[in-house]
Amino acid sequence: MGDTAKVGAGRRKRHWALGCGGAIATVALVLTGAFIALDRPRPHGVPGDEAELLADEMLGALRSDAWERTGAIRWTFGPSGTRHLWDRERDWARVRAGDLEVLVDLDDPSHGVATRGGVRLAGDEARRAIRDAWAQWINDSFWLIAPYKVRDRGTTRSIVRVEGRSALLVEYASGGVTPGDAYLWLLGEDGTPRAWRMWVSVLPIGGVEASWDGWITLPTGARIATRHEAGPFTLELSDVEGAAHLSELEPGPDPFAALAAETEP
Repeated sequence: MGDTAKVGAGRRKRHWALGCGGAIATVALVLTGAFIALDRPRPHGVPGDEAELLADEMLGALRSDAWERTGAIRWTFGPSGTRHLWDRERDWARVRAGDLEVLVDLDDPSHGVATRGGVRLAGDEARRAIRDAWAQWINDSFWLIAPYKVRDRGTTRSIVRVEGRSALLVEYASGGVTPGDAYLWLLGEDGTPRAWRMWVSVLPIGGVEASWDGWITLPTGARIATRHEAGPFTLELSDVEGAAHLSELEPGPDPFAALAAETEP
């Protein structure tokens, strides 16, 4: 995925969060029987200037400059109902599922604070909760912002012809949860993604296509897709909100105070 940019005076950090994890596993269960005959071989693209220009066109349609100015975002991930808050300035995430809340440093997933029902977890239980929350964030955030991540470290871009049009093949060679995955972006006339095809390790068939639609524009100007359809399966991202700074989304006390206390010397 693409650079996770710091904003303002913050440092710049990167993620290579590749896997589609739980959502893709659900797609696999739903689609394998129905779509096994549509298994597509992984294509071989042509790298070069045309691929980079198409990547530029897609990022321009998404207003990637506005995404760089988006310092905080929150959303609810449809299949699980997991609620996410991402402070991009510090690169910290809050992951809530039921009565479990985890604050995790996305650049050091061994570092975090986990509570259940307001009671802080410790030892192996805390470590598992923090690790699992990080993996959940990896999955859920990829469905949110994958188009912005086509120039992550470890990616290659190439052109594949699909029905007479150029499509952008992005391959992830390293990092994240499932390195080696590939995604073929199918773009509309203005460069906005309309769908992708996936060759991922958690799917037993190749080239499953899911839509990217339900586009909204955040107050910062960045564009986010909130709906993905793959056959009978629909993934919805709800309550999507973004702002230039965390305080605009969560006024009042710092929601990451417990994690901040852990990082103080």
